[in-house]
Amino acid sequence: MRLKGKSALVTGAASGFGAEIARVFAREGAKVTIMDLNGEGASKVAGEAGPAAIAVCGDVTRRDDTDAAIAAALRHGGRLDIVVNNAGWTHRNKPLLEVTEAEFDRVYAINVKSIYHMTSAVVPRMADQGGGVMINIGSTAGIRPRPGLTWYNSTKGAVNLLTRSLAVELAPRKIRVNCVAPVMGATGLLESFMGVPDTPENRARFISTIPLGRLAEPKDIAGACLYLASDEAEFVTGVVLEVDGGRTI
Repeated sequence: MRLKGKSALVTGAASGFGAEIARVFAREGAKVTIMDLNGEGASKVAGEAGPAAIAVCGDVTRRDDTDAAIAAALRHGGRLDIVVNNAGWTHRNKPLLEVTEAEFDRVYAINVKSIYHMTSAVVPRMADQGGGVMINIGSTAGIRPRPGLTWYNSTKGAVNLLTRSLAVELAPRKIRVNCVAPVMGATGLLESFMGVPDTPENRARFISTIPLGRLAEPKDIAGACLYLASDEAEFVTGVVLEVDGGRTI
């Protein structure tokens, strides 16, 4: 088991990529704390993952909720070795001038400010225990942006760059920081990303732009996170790992 004896906190893990990351981490021996605003969904995933996982209902845009999730992870695992900042949101694909200020604020709060809260809260604890790992879920949208998602694209560009800057600044504290940048996957946000109904025709149109010919699946993202969280990647930091079937080439 590649994460035996480790403790992990995964945000936004009640569904989609985060749920599979949590299940894989638990299967690989980690004590996993699942944080999500959807408490019922988080509890369901924790049940699927088994006794190694617990659920915490919380909002990643609130520092007090972040602190509570970290405290729960410390109680559950005895320490906190790995944090996966997976929680994310998007405005619907539409012309940039049609995105409201409220939509802009929400996408930045969930995608970017949440990492500020998590970093502020968890770095002192990781430093005190001798190090740790942070994995941020970015996006190919921050590398090869698409029209209609300008403000979302900018948040993921921030996540991608934040990862590299955090990696340099936190390296002396033995904290590795990496990013996984998925291409679009069949998650609950798929229609918002496409801006059109999820029909076979519309999905095929997007898939045609991915050289390997399919959308990202949760197992793809979970596998990448597992490697970056494991001791196999002990000399890997500041990487933005594109899991995109060749989309950004």
